[in-house]
Amino acid sequence: MALIEKLKARARTRPQRIMLPEGEDPRVVAAAAAVTREGFAEITLLGRKQIIESVASDSRVPMAGIAVADPAASSRLEAYAQIYHQRRRARGESLEEARETARRPLYFAALAVAAGDADGTVGGAANTTSETVRAALHAIGLAPDAKLVSSFFVMVIPRRAGSDLGATGVLLFADCAVVPDPNAEELAEIARATAENAQALLDVEPRVAMLSFSTKGSASHARVEKVREALRILKARAPELAADGELQADAALLPQVAHAKAPGSPVAGRANVLIFPDLDSGNIAYKLVERLAGAQALGPILQGLDRPANDLSRGCSAEDIANVVAITALQAHGRREKSLEPQMHTDKH
Repeated sequence: MALIEKLKARARTRPQRIMLPEGEDPRVVAAAAAVTREGFAEITLLGRKQIIESVASDSRVPMAGIAVADPAASSRLEAYAQIYHQRRRARGESLEEARETARRPLYFAALAVAAGDADGTVGGAANTTSETVRAALHAIGLAPDAKLVSSFFVMVIPRRAGSDLGATGVLLFADCAVVPDPNAEELAEIARATAENAQALLDVEPRVAMLSFSTKGSASHARVEKVREALRILKARAPELAADGELQADAALLPQVAHAKAPGSPVAGRANVLIFPDLDSGNIAYKLVERLAGAQALGPILQGLDRPANDLSRGCSAEDIANVVAITALQAHGRREKSLEPQMHTDKH
């Protein structure tokens, strides 16, 4: 939990405006109160004000400092509908259809982020990942340097005697929620984006393991070759990145196994970013580690979008939501700083 407190402390230095579209859910209301009390983000809940206030009263949750907005009654609704229509009219969506879409909380929140009225959004407590990602992709769109939207989980692993996995017990798992069967190029892009986020969030050198059921040629199969090809693409695009594969999970994480299976690897036995070959393995792995090892799974955190929008597991707690808000706020802060870099460089000259 030291990691979570560090993330919150960093977010607290410059609180960002985060919109929560499922504002009538008791977990979301409780999370909003916790975030506001701890002061690491400025929260707006979407929903009907009377219902949200009733939920807060029933849960004995204070609403002081929390903004509430009803998309259907918002003065920004027409502006957001216009933004959505501009993005989607080439696909045949009419302005009237855009108006209806913009009233939906997931889309309203994402459009608020696209318009600059909010710095990030966190949804998925009551909506599926596909619904949450679709709203973000359609309303916000891909970042200029991104080829696809994918996701990762921050896995906080309980420490055991003689075991210190990843970055002091923290691993990033990808992709566990979005891309069902990535090809080699997509897998390389997922690895590159996740490594970048590992450095930004954990402040460590990313060490990327491209996972497989084979280690360094111990098996031959088309699925193994896909992982090898992804590694070749990744190394060509990011030669400075510490990445290796194909590696089995034990070789990626345990030094004694790495010594036997992958001697001389720059990553084996010390990986802190695990890239799974498909959504089956990634999704199953994160849930098993969460439930059997007692790990805390934060996410799925989306990557590849032009502005921050993140997903939640529908089984999430209020604490989980608050933690993802902290990560989203840091993503927003990082994006803001990155956008200022060219201007700062110009000013110096």
